[in-house]
Amino acid sequence: MEKKKFVAVVGCGVWGKNIVRNFYNLNALNTVCDLDVENLKKMKELYPEIKTTSCYDDVINDPDIKAICVVTPSHTHYNFAIKALEAGKHVYIEKPISTVYKEAYELNKVATEKNLVLMVGHLLLYHPAVNRLKMLVEQGVLGKIKYVQSDRLNVNYFANDRSVMWDLAPHDVSMVSHILGKEPTRILNATGCATRKENIFDITHLTLEYEDGIVAQISDSWITPQKHVSLLVRGEKMTAILDDTVADKKLRVYDNLSPNSNNIEVMDYLEIEPLKLECEHFIKCIEEGKTPRSNGENGLMTVKILEQAEEILLGEKRLELDKVDFAMSRLRQKCQTV
Repeated sequence: MEKKKFVAVVGCGVWGKNIVRNFYNLNALNTVCDLDVENLKKMKELYPEIKTTSCYDDVINDPDIKAICVVTPSHTHYNFAIKALEAGKHVYIEKPISTVYKEAYELNKVATEKNLVLMVGHLLLYHPAVNRLKMLVEQGVLGKIKYVQSDRLNVNYFANDRSVMWDLAPHDVSMVSHILGKEPTRILNATGCATRKENIFDITHLTLEYEDGIVAQISDSWITPQKHVSLLVRGEKMTAILDDTVADKKLRVYDNLSPNSNNIEVMDYLEIEPLKLECEHFIKCIEEGKTPRSNGENGLMTVKILEQAEEILLGEKRLELDKVDFAMSRLRQKCQTV
């Protein structure tokens, strides 16, 4: 007997199409929702048997759909997700869960009250190399951790978010916290620069402090022509570097006491697409009633840190960003239901 398909994906743009592909390959995809007719046409050509719609109400009112994946601009996440939860649907939200702490708190509250799975797309928590590094930290291979540096630098010509921090730093904050097994205790510093649009930072630097005095430096950029995605974890004995821009051998460990830079060990791990693992995890949590690794509380922690950092960066000016139309989802305008 064929397994019932119960997942709908809302938003099938640049990233959403990857989520559509994975849930389809997992034999779970029921419907794709997007106002862009061309996007829907492409999805229908690739996956003829799925349903497509340009109205969110169609998804909400379909009894066969038990779970909704929200892959829309971050400032629209709350509106789509709260309606899904109130309709009794399990929810996966692309990172960040919201750009407002109070909204993230409300999503967690409703999901808990209704006993629904709420999962945030903190993709790197499912990255095999990241989890291999987490094992090294837990096993004490690196020694006592002293410093972490996460750089996520690239070019984004659209800049259609509140800042590069809200776009990329959720990856860094969630990943570093996952590896350390700790949450940040405070923000030591937050700086940045808006080079193209006033008050919209396209390069940011956050310095966080964790328990035991661990310092984490997080840098994100929309204006770096040469892509650079790396994570450095410095322990008292060894230093690990994860370079996510290379095709293989991403994770290397260096001996701090050796002057020979060639004295390194390449760490093995399973080569599986992180997004596939993440989508599988969402389905498993629904089917088995488990709490996701990147659950709503994990998303709430990340939003709390980033909201505090934005206040340091902008002060009262951050309220002006609430008035900016960051390419507002046309789904909301058409259906007028969220």
